[in-house]
Amino acid sequence: MPPSSSAIRKTIRTRLDRHPEERDALAGLPAVWEQPADVTARTMLTGHVTRSAVVVDRRHRVPHIRHRAAQGLVLAPGGHVEPEDRALLDAALRELSEEAGPGRRGRGGDGDR
Repeated sequence: MPPSSSAIRKTIRTRLDRHPEERDALAGLPAVWEQPADVTARTMLTGHVTRSAVVVDRRHRVPHIRHRAAQGLVLAPGGHVEPEDRALLDAALRELSEEAGPGRRGRGGDGDR
């Protein structure tokens, strides 16, 4: 079961408590999580929650992928929350593994979306 709206709300509030300078950038989120529908559902046309992961290796490199679904933009690995994700962190780690995990480099497949 994906994270509930209340769990997402708590995560965002915790983030804003630690980083109050981000309040303006995240000001539109309350309108999303207050909706009665599942805020992680792809069908939420007004906006929905996705997750990304940023990894920095020992040489201070950060992997990025070219997303076909995002008109070829170079982005950090990430995507939609799935029903099996129990927390937002689970979704981010799953997406990282799917898109940039072992064996993905140079394959032209999911790692190059």
